[in-house]
Amino acid sequence: MSLTRRIAHLDMDAFYASCELMRYPQLRGLPVVIGGRRQHDDDWLARLQALQPDADWHADTLHERLHQIPVAAFARLSSYAGRGVITTSTYEARQFGVGSAMGLMKAAKLCPDAILLPGDFERYRMFSRRFKAVITEIAPVMEDRGIDEVYIDFTEVPGGQREGGRVLARLIQKSILEATGLTCSIGVAPNKLLAKMASEFHKPNGISIVHEHDLQTQIWPLPCRKINGIGPKADQKLQARGITTIGQLAASDRFDLMETFGRAYGAWLFEAAWGRDDRAVETDSEPVSISRETTFERDLHAVQDKATLSEVFTRLCNQVAEDLRRKGYVGRTVGIKLRYDNFQSVTRDVSVDEYTADPKRVRALAGQCLKRVDLERRIRLLGVRVGSLLRASDWQALQAREPEPGQNESLF
Repeated sequence: MSLTRRIAHLDMDAFYASCELMRYPQLRGLPVVIGGRRQHDDDWLARLQALQPDADWHADTLHERLHQIPVAAFARLSSYAGRGVITTSTYEARQFGVGSAMGLMKAAKLCPDAILLPGDFERYRMFSRRFKAVITEIAPVMEDRGIDEVYIDFTEVPGGQREGGRVLARLIQKSILEATGLTCSIGVAPNKLLAKMASEFHKPNGISIVHEHDLQTQIWPLPCRKINGIGPKADQKLQARGITTIGQLAASDRFDLMETFGRAYGAWLFEAAWGRDDRAVETDSEPVSISRETTFERDLHAVQDKATLSEVFTRLCNQVAEDLRRKGYVGRTVGIKLRYDNFQSVTRDVSVDEYTADPKRVRALAGQCLKRVDLERRIRLLGVRVGSLLRASDWQALQAREPEPGQNESLF
């Protein structure tokens, strides 16, 4: 007897904000917005000492007492001035219409008393690695879709078929909560397309099950924008044709959609409306680094063959940068690898604060590494590597909330 395909989409609930509330439990239940840059500890101490002059706040114990900081000491959104945007917010803040990617100044008008916290991306990555490790211990076929969401193939995992996948989803939720203190929402469906929609049905800390026979009752009443892949422009075009729900899209003529939206996208719209998606759960893990190298036909000398080596070096840097952009990553550690004519290999690398995928920046940093190796010997192999990778979308989110120079925003 063949098993019914069951695919889950797991989305951590208000992930960045939830990670911060682990550090500041006194803020639970309050509207909290994540965005901005950390202030220095001495600025934060000055605020605490002014608010509580008898509380004996000191720099060496500050980070051990974060849970004791009075709510009144936290910055409010109303005090913000600048062009930064929100990374995420708690569900309490969302009730005021505040959401991700919204300008902080606009959000301040909607919820001026919301607490403004800076982001701590290293902390989020640590929690991300932790919850994903929990999942793969239970269900090894997992597709990483970013810092706070994954797809999981439940089909052949024990419990993956029981109650449509609900039993396994409960186990994963419970295990993640025990390991991290964080909650997540899970949608289980016949495919990735429907599972992603289902994971939004009962947030936060919800489980939603969709079967093929639920298409008309659970999926078709939803707005077309709920389909991952229909953006605002396509939705506007659909609405102009009187198509506002997925059910109306499913009732449309396939060939008419292909004529209006193009052959490939129009056909996909029709298939998506009918809940059809045969994409597999891809288990490729995030790369640790991206590199390019070449072995020369003859051993080259840094001085005698300078022009050739310079050309190859630049090409390798450009290729690595292009690989980064194509795969959607940026990095902040750049390294080189040399193998000499006696087959001895050496590596050097340098790390910087800013992530990059810019070929000129990669070459400049790799050039710094070259100055730290012996270039008197002939070179058999040359390689360039970029590590300490981060998804470009996550780096852009961090950049989007950077304040203007001289601006004071929030804590730490």
